[in-house]
Parts: sequence; structure tokens; C-alpha cells
Amino acid sequence: MKHVTKVHYHSVSKNLDVYFDDDSKAVFSCEFLRVHSPSAEVQGHGSGPMKLVLNKQAVGIKSIVPVGHYALRLGFDDGHNSGLFSWRYFEKLQQQQDTLWSEYLARVTEHEKSKDSVPIKFVP
Repeated sequence: MKHVTKVHYHSVSKNLDVYFDDDSKAVFSCEFLRVHSPSAEVQGHGSGPMKLVLNKQAVGIKSIVPVGHYALRLGFDDGHNSGLFSWRYFEKLQQQQDTLWSEYLARVTEHEKSKDSVPIKFVP
């Protein structure tokens, strides 16, 4: 497992650089981190599906708090701060970032297509 050695938040671009002990680096947008928060609020409870979090394009990070030697608690400026981003979770996000983002965008597109449809039940 990789360990996070440093993070750097860019408040203008709203990106978080995460540096690992294998000399690799990941750059995550705040939107990506917010919609993939490891919190139960986003991930769902139990084996339920992951929640679709929308309209976080402008979200930023207002606090970064270390939790022991294994995680960070990111406080977002929309008030969300309940997810612990462990080193293992950051590693997963780094490895699967493109896939996770594509899947998220597909879910948003599907939601946008169906949000105005209203099922009508005809009773003969």
C-alpha cells in the first residue's frame, strides 16, 4: 500500500495534489473528490448503490485535517466533511480516476435525460 507523503491544495484551480511515497502524484479536482467522498452519505449505507451527488463543479476545500497517520478529513465549502480519505482510498482514486470519472459523468447524463420524465399510469 502506498502512503501519502504530502498534499497541496490549489485554491484557484480547486485541485488537490496528492504525493505518494513511491514518488507518484495524483491531481484531483475538488468536484471529483466531493462526488467520490468515502462517507456513507455518498457511498450509501451497506450494499446499496452509491449516491449521485450533483452540482459540485464550484465546490472547494476549506480544511484539510490529518487523521492519525492513515487519512485526511477534507472539509468542503458546501459543508460536507464526514468522509475520511485514507491512504488506501487515495491510492484507489489514483488508480481508477479516469474510470470513476467516466462512470460518474455517464450517471449524470442519464439523470439529466430522465429528470423531467414523469411516469403516467393509465387506468382503463
